[in-house]
Amino acid sequence: MADEADVTEVYDLRVTVDRIDGRSACGMAVGDCFELVESAHLRLPDGKPFCVWALAAVLPFLAAKQRELPAGDWLAQDAHFCCPDPEEGLVMKVERTGRRRLPTSELT
Repeated sequence: MADEADVTEVYDLRVTVDRIDGRSACGMAVGDCFELVESAHLRLPDGKPFCVWALAAVLPFLAAKQRELPAGDWLAQDAHFCCPDPEEGLVMKVERTGRRRLPTSELT
């Protein structure tokens, strides 16, 4: 492991379909998920798809959710994100599943 000056702490995340208030045009179901681990590795459960448009909706927030945020930051308090398809009403929940210390020089 690198020296302390070259270490970044990040959270692993799980993004789960929390609810669907409309119809699932893409075939997703409540409980479908993916994980973001080791800063940049996306993992899907075997044989389970995750809609690319739902992924695109939550992706811009994941880097922030991986890091420690100030207590008053809205993103520190909010964990739900919506798919952009208004007929689906698909809502995802982002949860932190673990914390890692990684060499900053090895992060992308």
